[in-house]
Amino acid sequence: MVESLREREVLYKLIISQLRYDGLDMVAANLAKCVGLETTPLSPSSRLLGLMKLGLQEEKNGIVPDMETPPGLVPPIPPARGLDLEYETEDYGTSPPMSQYETHYVTAHKGPCTAAAFSHDGRLITTGSNDASIKIIDVDRMLAKAAQSQAERQAEKESDEGAGMKNHPVMRTMYDHDSTITFLEFHPTIPILASGSEDRTVKLFDFSKSSAKKAYKTIEEAETIRGISFHPAGDHILIATDSPTVRLYDLKTFQCYVSNNPRDQHTGALTCVKYTPGAHLYATSSKDGSFKIWDGVSNRCVNTFKAAHGGAEVTAVRFTKNSKYVLTSGKDSCSRLWELTTGRAINIYVGSNLHQGCYSPSIFNHTEDYVVFPDDKSMSIGCWDSRTTEKLQSLHSGHNNFIRYLVHSPVESAMMSCSEDYRARFWYCKGSG
Repeated sequence: MVESLREREVLYKLIISQLRYDGLDMVAANLAKCVGLETTPLSPSSRLLGLMKLGLQEEKNGIVPDMETPPGLVPPIPPARGLDLEYETEDYGTSPPMSQYETHYVTAHKGPCTAAAFSHDGRLITTGSNDASIKIIDVDRMLAKAAQSQAERQAEKESDEGAGMKNHPVMRTMYDHDSTITFLEFHPTIPILASGSEDRTVKLFDFSKSSAKKAYKTIEEAETIRGISFHPAGDHILIATDSPTVRLYDLKTFQCYVSNNPRDQHTGALTCVKYTPGAHLYATSSKDGSFKIWDGVSNRCVNTFKAAHGGAEVTAVRFTKNSKYVLTSGKDSCSRLWELTTGRAINIYVGSNLHQGCYSPSIFNHTEDYVVFPDDKSMSIGCWDSRTTEKLQSLHSGHNNFIRYLVHSPVESAMMSCSEDYRARFWYCKGSG
């Protein structure tokens, strides 16, 4: 039984989106009108079907669903099983490749777009720019805009300005930095956004407050910010800068901690920092050509991978969902997949030409079936099979300048590309769920 108004509204939204996904637009419109959601932009989605399948599978496996979910919350859809080269899965390769993605929304900044991030539930995206601005964008509203007919768009233009702004995909635009935004990261559990900049600060924004245009907390560093990673519990944050030393901050006291062993540190500026999903480890990459694995509890370095890209700068590092592997990006125009237990690079993804000075980090799609990074020579987005390293059909980016950053949704076939052409493009594959 649905007990709260919020739960009831979420349920009706899922039903209406499912009806639209099934092509029953008139039925969806009538239901929306009956329950008072006719002015809410709802895109076609099979999310309800996905939830039902997961529930049936849990029942089949003898798992009793948790009936004590807090009021107003819908349990998130667990992400698809990720990359595991030891145990191949039956659903391997079922997610759509990049070539099937289409642009559904474009937002513009007043300067090159330099950073982006998805929220952990995939419902929000944030983009940052050389103009020091930060936008927070609603994914469902972008999809709803793309699904509108010409008549609906015209009617919305002619409606009162307040209603139009309420349904606009860009929810917030914030200005509190003095220079280029270099990195963005959503807090894992509460509506907080962390931003790093060339102005040598990390700022924390509470975006639940529509009137809040400024950060409620600023962390000042001595160098440009290059990476941010929240602890999955949300109580600590790692910060990488142009210094060789990674810093850990307690978000309650804002006390700063570093490893007490100087020999643990890199010898060059940091380029990235990332926690594992379970936070028992974190990784750093550096201009010194290496990446390091650190103990998430003791804050000590447990392994150093020297000359990981043949001595070239390692520009980014990220763990797979099962924490067995690390994907690195380098200025040798390659991405490499490392197995942590053996310390070997077991896969190398080759084939893109990267523009000097950009080097957008390679990423996985949400199922980790594909590795993705841009080809600056052809202005396309390259796609590789993560298991076989086979180069697949590329996606024409639609950008007319170099891509500075790519980020993929953690839950569905959706992606944001940020470019020197001042635009960020939202990509989505219809019918992917």
